[in-house]
Amino acid sequence: MRCLKECPLIRSISPGLLRPFRSMSGPGPSGCFTDPKMSDEMRRRASAFAAVIAVLVFNTCTVSYAGQLKQGQGARKVTAVMVGDVLAHDRILQDARKDDGGYDFSGLFVNVKPAVEAADIAIVNQETILGGSSLKYTGYPSFNSPYELADAEADAGFDVILQGTNHALDRGAKGIENCLAYWETHHPGIDVVGIHDSEEDRQEICIRECNGIRIAVLNYTYGTNGIQMPKGKGYLVDYLSEKRVRDEILAAKAASDIVMVCPHWGNEYKTGVSREQRKWARIFMESGADIVIGTHPHVIEPFELMRDETGRTMPVYYSIGNFVNATSGTGAGVMNRMVGGMVYVSIIKDSNGNAAISGTAVRPLVCHLGEGRTSAYFLDDYTEEMADANMIRLQDPSFSKKACLELVQNVWPF
Repeated sequence: MRCLKECPLIRSISPGLLRPFRSMSGPGPSGCFTDPKMSDEMRRRASAFAAVIAVLVFNTCTVSYAGQLKQGQGARKVTAVMVGDVLAHDRILQDARKDDGGYDFSGLFVNVKPAVEAADIAIVNQETILGGSSLKYTGYPSFNSPYELADAEADAGFDVILQGTNHALDRGAKGIENCLAYWETHHPGIDVVGIHDSEEDRQEICIRECNGIRIAVLNYTYGTNGIQMPKGKGYLVDYLSEKRVRDEILAAKAASDIVMVCPHWGNEYKTGVSREQRKWARIFMESGADIVIGTHPHVIEPFELMRDETGRTMPVYYSIGNFVNATSGTGAGVMNRMVGGMVYVSIIKDSNGNAAISGTAVRPLVCHLGEGRTSAYFLDDYTEEMADANMIRLQDPSFSKKACLELVQNVWPF
């Protein structure tokens, strides 16, 4: 794990950026600016992010939350985005296979790359372990994916990779060691969390520093499909263990301004929230977490703004669904697995050093299975004609853009 990474590009984005995050008192005026001291590249990226956010104003499928800390003169700002499960089923591998035997996964991310690159910090849940060809590539149910998936995620602009999932031990200790070695060697500026290659690494907390704001990212999984950690290597995977979680959030809070917890939890294919998820969300809040963004169910689940007895609030996205997948399931409800979301988080730090989540929103995504190509699209860019051509219709004929919109509106009715 590589911690305390300085953001390679600090961007200045105006208060107008936050207008799509609807406040309790109603929306304010739109508009944005870029600092005249910004370089052309900084201005381009700031404008790109502002343009992406602007889409959210008109997207009726957006969940929004506005925090209570207001931006004032001298306030620092950071934007973060996160997408859900990259689930490398066999079809995903086949679509990415090149004539020379290698793989090119860039097509999975091409449609969201501008939004990812525009954020200060971008996070993706890499569901499957990247263990390399020596461990044999396989899809469901025991996964191992090519290193080229790491290359594609790096090229798309992701900064933090979540690997603490139920598939982390699908290739045992060697899979984790290979995965971390590849990231460290080829993409040393990217943080991989949730898995470790040593006890020393496990003791570190991932903190990304951007524009003077320190953001800790913690990732835990409920389990590893019954696969036990090898003897003497209890550090390999971060599990949901109450004492450890409480201790680590407390330590992260002391070392950072904002603590983001990304749990791999919940019940697969269920759009409702389980008692276990609510229990853990309460533990995260009691321990000091600032925001929770969940994965694992492979479908989207509700948003909740939790509040404690002091009035402090914590946004919780129980599940943001799959980013890409090629499920072999058939029948009613399978289409739900094709819908996900990109969560946007705006963080500010005032001149007194107080930091807080100032707003969040989610922009729905849809996974498109085309002829020889799989890719994720923003749902507002997707058409009914494209939906008609999505090969998931062979498995669930109810799939359509309209059905995707209805699902989003039912789960995120804001």
